[in-house]
Amino acid sequence: MKIARVEAIPFAIPYTKPLRFASGEVHTADHVLVRVHTDDGLVGTAEAPPRPYTYGETQESIVAVIRRIFEPQILGLTPLERETVHERLDRTVGNPTAKAAVDMALWDILGQLAGLPVSGLLGGYTDRMRVSHMVGFAPADEMVAEAERIRDTHGITTFKVKVGRRPYADDVAACRALREALGPDVELYIDGNRGWTAQEAARVLHETADLGLTFAEELCPADDVLGRRWLVARSPVLFIADESATSAAEVTREVLGGSATAISVKTARTGFTASQRVLHQCEGLGVPVVMGNQIDGQIGTLCSVAFGAAHRSACRHAGELSNFLDMSDDLLTEPLTIENGTLRVREGAGLGIEIDPDKLHRYRQDH
Repeated sequence: MKIARVEAIPFAIPYTKPLRFASGEVHTADHVLVRVHTDDGLVGTAEAPPRPYTYGETQESIVAVIRRIFEPQILGLTPLERETVHERLDRTVGNPTAKAAVDMALWDILGQLAGLPVSGLLGGYTDRMRVSHMVGFAPADEMVAEAERIRDTHGITTFKVKVGRRPYADDVAACRALREALGPDVELYIDGNRGWTAQEAARVLHETADLGLTFAEELCPADDVLGRRWLVARSPVLFIADESATSAAEVTREVLGGSATAISVKTARTGFTASQRVLHQCEGLGVPVVMGNQIDGQIGTLCSVAFGAAHRSACRHAGELSNFLDMSDDLLTEPLTIENGTLRVREGAGLGIEIDPDKLHRYRQDH
């Protein structure tokens, strides 16, 4: 069985409301559907979400690098030759979500070939994950209303609050309003997307010390090396490195350098193969992980829960698996459902991704 073709199909699905955060905002899921075909007729499927303000990728660049560079490099290889695939993809610098999607599509093929779910092949620890919901920038009362709706409708009791605004008082007020409205049993943590200086972030952590936050994520830029170390050393909560720790080597640098005490793992940017390396490095260094969200659609969310549920250390904390709820539609024939605050892994061989051809025809951008 050999790789015969790689598709990169751009599609666009509007969000019901924009998601706003310190490094940008998203109005439409301008993603890329990636499908790897074998000469035996199997098809592996994944999704690449471009985030130009984080990794520099656009929808157009993902399509171009897959069609012009990646596909010719891996044609004729077997899905088992993942190390060779990555060796060839890594000749091209960057392009993390494009590489990740190819990797996950290959794992999907392996699961189908074995007749087993990918989550089982990766580790098979459990069949579901607790879900965390991301609350974006808005007036405090609107953020509270969204969190209450998500809690009451889906049973979610963990919320990641987007912060990083200037003045930071708006974010402090929003966090305080959320805690007062949701009560002490709901878990809250904050993500600044590098929006503050280390000094501003320190003041926010001081002013929210009584709110019982679980984590603080990327409150200031990692490039401010000394400022970041100063902040993390004084942080009363675990400090998550996200976009500053996207490989096992970067995890080592950030943790041993004192710039992080927890790590966000995102399959959308490291696939399954590299995500396992990141996860195992975190286990070796004794730092917790959180399954992050790249503002994934339902395809990407399926991949995230498959990986997270496969590993003990990846599902100790709620995973960020619900932002597809803000999309007006998706490509799956059977939409995902969050029940009692949890999301289940799809049963069956591979990743369980089945694309609705009519929806794909409606939303694809390359007719």
